[in-house]
Amino acid sequence: MIAAGILEDRRVELLQGEIVEMSPEGEPHAYFSSEAGEYLMRRLSDRAMVRLAKPITLPNNSEPEPDIAIVQRLGREYLDHHPYPENIFWLIEYSESSLEKDLEIKRKIYAQVDIPEYWVVNLKRRQLIVFRDPQDGEYASRSTLTGGIVYPLAFPDTAKSAVIKYSRSKSPFLRGI
Repeated sequence: MIAAGILEDRRVELLQGEIVEMSPEGEPHAYFSSEAGEYLMRRLSDRAMVRLAKPITLPNNSEPEPDIAIVQRLGREYLDHHPYPENIFWLIEYSESSLEKDLEIKRKIYAQVDIPEYWVVNLKRRQLIVFRDPQDGEYASRSTLTGGIVYPLAFPDTAKSAVIKYSRSKSPFLRGI
């Protein structure tokens, strides 16, 4: 359908075999996800590739487009395929109007394929929801945070390159310390 131009000019993603319309990005969503992406690119440039709003390919008939995907650096291999679950360190979604989809549908899709870590930034409540430890199609760990520092599981040894600081009173999330 994409090659035939049927979905041209429509923001859609494939979730468990269904083509799902993506919510339009409001200004806060676009701003914060771009800022976070730039920050992570600077901090992780030699260790991971940071992909902004690009597809990933999952074996449960899904090809979502997370706001930020931190993946292995595989170079030209990505000319042949989008990142697979085994290439993904962690995923981040910024949510305003898509919160229910991100917390329910996408969370389950990512846990089913063992994505090790999934973060949802709730822009309305200024919360960071961290999902970790996928087991039997669900995440065993869920934390809802409103301030502090989070160390991504994939990069716990390099605080300078991977620490995420966030505050409810300031811009929500993903600012370097």
